[in-house]
Amino acid sequence: MKRRRQAAILDLVDRTAPSSQEDLRRRLTALGFSVTQATLSRDLRDLGLVKASADGAYHRPGADSTPPDVAIARLKHAIAEYLIGVDRSLQLVVLKTGMAQAQPLASAMDAARLDGVVGTIGGEDTVLVICRDAAASAAVAARIDRMAKG
Repeated sequence: MKRRRQAAILDLVDRTAPSSQEDLRRRLTALGFSVTQATLSRDLRDLGLVKASADGAYHRPGADSTPPDVAIARLKHAIAEYLIGVDRSLQLVVLKTGMAQAQPLASAMDAARLDGVVGTIGGEDTVLVICRDAAASAAVAARIDRMAKG
């Protein structure tokens, strides 16, 4: 149970950047984990999570603590600069770029932590965006299209 709970904590921290232990505890409860404040404190210590001064949210040590609005602005810039096309298949979104432009776009996607995105793989001219499911994929593709159109 401890491993599953700690994995859920890491997932929540990566996706939602909770700003307090109470916020994190409520989110864990919604996922079916009943946890006390003392247990949560131990888990945070065991996982080495830190509270960033930039946004006041919990993060993994050494994780980029760029504020969400700044990360979204950087993503919009990267999309305007590098994106050539968007395609989608089930839970995958494929972003086409010019040669050697996929990595900066993938990095911007990762930093923006868009809802529904599990992760990215950046190649030479293609970014593969892996989403949680087909609905998330459709939402992410639509959001990227909107960002591209300004």
